[in-house]
Amino acid sequence: MNMNKPEDLKLSDCAPIILVPGFWLGGWAWDEVAAALRVEGYNVKTLTLPGLESIDDDRSLVKLSDHIDAICDAVKMAEEPVVLAVHSAAAIPGYAVSDRMPERIAAMVYVDTFPSKGAVDSNFDAIEMPLPSWEELDEADIRGMNDEHRNLLRNRAVPEPGGAVREAPELSNERRLDVPSIVICTSHSSDDLKSFVKEGHAWISGLTELRNVSYIDLPTHHWPMWSRPKELATIIGDASRGLD
Repeated sequence: MNMNKPEDLKLSDCAPIILVPGFWLGGWAWDEVAAALRVEGYNVKTLTLPGLESIDDDRSLVKLSDHIDAICDAVKMAEEPVVLAVHSAAAIPGYAVSDRMPERIAAMVYVDTFPSKGAVDSNFDAIEMPLPSWEELDEADIRGMNDEHRNLLRNRAVPEPGGAVREAPELSNERRLDVPSIVICTSHSSDDLKSFVKEGHAWISGLTELRNVSYIDLPTHHWPMWSRPKELATIIGDASRGLD
């Protein structure tokens, strides 16, 4: 990893880091990334969003606002601006947090995702969404995914609360557009994403709003916290130190 040694790293110079996993995952999904950052001296917190602690959780009343509130609470507890790293669909509540409290976000890190303004599926009407079959998942997401990572995802996945699937965030604060943002491109390259933006695809339109965004390519499948944890930790650590 291209980081300072722990004895050279001044925690006062680094923003606290909050890691939020995407659908079906808990904070455990970040274990290797968090460990790599902590050994280098970074202040790291991993989140498990409401309804995703256990397969036995009651998800019937969990709303997207509960996920937004949980991230906001973690940001407030840090007592200083944070680097907020969100993976996959966690970009929806994560982007909403940058709208609610942009002054508390030192940088947003979008891990194989992008700022999202709409719902994942506004027509979804079930209590929860289990992890789909491999055939139903996007081929680009699982391309090159080995058996270890497939088994990890399949065995530990928890159904996503329906409210997080069908609800959209309320965004009103344009100060969110100035938050420094890093898009880590894993299942799609940065060139792919820029092409999608240029072609006017609505699902990625949030990227067109940002006024301070950079792209970093980290080729792998959709879950780089398992396949390339050290490299991912380096990128997030650099964001914590304010490095481009």
